[in-house]
Amino acid sequence: TLAFYHHPPRSARRPRQRLLGSTRQGAAAHRLIFMNHPDEEFDDLLDDIEPTSDSIELYEHYRVVADKGQSLLRVDKFLFDHIEHVSRNRIQKAADAGMIMANGAPIKSNYKVKPMDVITVMMDRPRYSTEILPENIPLNVVYEDDHLMVINKPAGLVVHPGCGNFTGTLVNAIAWHLRDNKDYDPNSPQVGLVHRIDKDTSGLLVVAKTPFAKTELGKQFFNKTTQRTYQALVWGVPNQPIGRIESQITRNPKDRLQMAVSFDPEVGKHAVTHYTLLENYSYTSLIECRLETGRTHQIRVHMKHLGHPLFNDERYGGNIVLKGTTFSRYRQFIQHSFDTCPRQALHAKTLGFVHPVTGQQISVRD
Repeated sequence: TLAFYHHPPRSARRPRQRLLGSTRQGAAAHRLIFMNHPDEEFDDLLDDIEPTSDSIELYEHYRVVADKGQSLLRVDKFLFDHIEHVSRNRIQKAADAGMIMANGAPIKSNYKVKPMDVITVMMDRPRYSTEILPENIPLNVVYEDDHLMVINKPAGLVVHPGCGNFTGTLVNAIAWHLRDNKDYDPNSPQVGLVHRIDKDTSGLLVVAKTPFAKTELGKQFFNKTTQRTYQALVWGVPNQPIGRIESQITRNPKDRLQMAVSFDPEVGKHAVTHYTLLENYSYTSLIECRLETGRTHQIRVHMKHLGHPLFNDERYGGNIVLKGTTFSRYRQFIQHSFDTCPRQALHAKTLGFVHPVTGQQISVRD
């Protein structure tokens, strides 16, 4: 979600009303619209900022005008008091990237807000509507009843609208598939996808058609009682044919598009992956991964940490020849394989859960 929620100060906040600034920089009018976004999406907002340069056009996402009685106050503290679900550290990062301005000029986080200052938070892309509209995109539905369905998502299909992908997503396809279901509102957070997988990962996902189904399925994911296995082709062969990887996973401070392993319990989120070697191909191997947790890029990060990046995983260094000979024919063969599978070789193979209504065990395998 590329927007800042505009709230009254914490000391005078009204219940659950969210306002969003959505005008382009330099526009005469400032439009505020009501939105309802999951808090966890907003929590990751500032991870999407990039340092700016003179050649990049900026767009306003949030604006607040200091009142006449405003005492001198650091801008990071000032915005912290006006924006919900964001830390001062994230605000400071935005300021360091040139995304916070006072009266039209970039400022640092130690800037002191004065009476009548106009403080704006900018992004390097315009604000888009987040309304989910039905789109006629084919779906591979492998299980469906009145309460839920399981979809086999193809690689390359974005799961949910986000930066650069505001249409043509899986949720748009689901909205079309369920367009005749009057009880299914694709814009309601009470129904829909219960979990997600990466754009370039293929495989199984469960969709809840009712609020009750989503609540009950969500509990199973939270309590780690679902059964999920993935198959991945990785470079090299793990030393141990069966293993368990436990760590924290956090955003890579050197590359905001990557996640990284940390063993500091205060940093990132706890993640556990179990793996089993299925096939040894000498230079590569096929492994099965079973997840206890579902963190961003979890398998990709954990396998890179073991020294076995996923085959053709560009983001984590698997898109070059890491094992094998130097013969040109071998390298041509690998390049042909990359062209055949132009993404990380990862597939969500199985999905198991207890049906939220019938209580029966549902086990789906692709």
